[in-house]
This record gives sequence, structure tokens and C-alpha cells, in this order.
Amino acid sequence: MKRFIETFRNLAVLGILLACWTLVPQLAGAKDGLVQVVRDIDHTRYETLLKKFVDDRGLVNYADWKSSPEDLRVLIDYTDSFAATGPWAIGDERVASLINAYNALTLRFILELYPTESIRELNDPFGKRRHEVGGRRVSLDDIEHQTLRPLAGYRVHAALVCAARSCPPLRREAFRPESLDTQLNDAMRIWLARDDLNSFVPDERVDRISSIFRWFGEDFREAGGLDRVLVRHGPAEAMALFQQRRVDIEYLDYNWGLNDQGGLGTDYKRSLWKKLFGN
Repeated sequence: MKRFIETFRNLAVLGILLACWTLVPQLAGAKDGLVQVVRDIDHTRYETLLKKFVDDRGLVNYADWKSSPEDLRVLIDYTDSFAATGPWAIGDERVASLINAYNALTLRFILELYPTESIRELNDPFGKRRHEVGGRRVSLDDIEHQTLRPLAGYRVHAALVCAARSCPPLRREAFRPESLDTQLNDAMRIWLARDDLNSFVPDERVDRISSIFRWFGEDFREAGGLDRVLVRHGPAEAMALFQQRRVDIEYLDYNWGLNDQGGLGTDYKRSLWKKLFGN
């Protein structure tokens, strides 16, 4: 009997150890201070929405989307799927899902309050913890600054879209773990090639680039410096500038007007000026 009790005790201890071992990735993820997301989220229907309502310039047809209860429900169901808890995604799956979460939650937030001239007109759009992800309330800033920047590095700035006209263009496809590296490189290339968002003028020896490169300069320095990033991902003009001894950097004013196909936000600076000064 004594041997039986001892054997049973040993088996019980072994079972506990095995259970703890299977939970290690989840426990580690819960303690690392980062936003978590569950494994195996289906991004297919979200991608269908992007293809339907986003054009090749990254502008969104918010009016038609809001007028379609069925398509709104698809987006709501998709964003609700991020609220689930464990088992947690890791590696590229975690990064891809959280990029999609950031963009989809931003779209949902805009659609709930549309029409608006700018996301900046809304109540604390980036800092308020209003979104359910990984079993807790998080903000867009939590997803971006606490999690994606440390995990994914500088290229994530070409993937996250904050519903503004000066944002990198919203892709018409979901980010996926199996193609994440290619998609991030492609997002950087497309963003830098858009001469309304970044321009390189060898004759004037000047880079006129997005203010994002100034706001998050630390991320680009960690990648080898701004020059290297621009040459690595930019058009041929960026390489021509890199070969010159002295190049000026000018940061473009950021247009916070809404990235709306219907024209809302196109005159946001003037609208803001009228609101402040009445003319």
C-alpha cells in the first residue's frame, strides 16, 4: 500500500510538471508586458473587406462600408475574435495578427463614428484602452509601442495605418505569418515610392520624407540609420542621394485628414484653422 501511495504521488507530481510545461509559452507571454493574441485567427473575411472597400491608393470607402450592415458585422466579428485568450500566438503569427488587429480596430473605430474629418477629432483615439485583445482592454498605443515596435522593428511603421492621409497606404490584403517578411519589405517599398508621402530630389540634394521618420528615429537608428533604411527600401533616387556627400532631410507636415475615398479630410488643415480662428 505504501508503495502504491508513493507511486501515485510521483505520478501526480509528474502530471503537474507536464501541465506547467505546456503552459510555459502562455505564462511567459503573460509576463512579458506585451499585448497577446490567440493563435489561428482567420483573416480571410477581413481580407475580403479590404479588397472591397480599399482602393489601390489605400483610401477607404467608409460611406459604403457603413451603409452595409452585413459588411459591418463581418468586421465586428473579426475584431471580436482578438478578444479571446490563449493559447497565444508567437513569432511571426503574433506580429501579423497584431498588425491586422491594429488596422482593423482603427477601421471599426472610424466606422462607428463616421463621418469625421479626422481621427484626431475623436476622443483619445490612440491612448484610450477601448479595444479587447488577448483577454484585456488595450489601446492602439499599447499594440504599437509596447508590442509591435519591440517585436517587429522599424518596418512596422509602414504597415500600421492610423486612418490619416499621410499614413502609409493601407494594404488590400491581410498580413500573414508565412509571408510577413515579404509583406513588410513590400510595404516599405510602396510607402517610400509614393511621391506624395516621401520624395527624393537628387538635383536639390534633399530628402523630403514623412514625419514618421522623425517621430520614431530611434527605431531607424537601430536598423543601421535612416540613410541605410531609405536606400534599402527606397526608389533609385534615394540611392543617388546616398552617394552624394551632403543631403538635407526635410520632414513633411503630417496630414491628419481622414483617408476617405469620398473626400472627407482632404481639406482638414483648413477646417482645423477655421475651427480655431473662425476664418
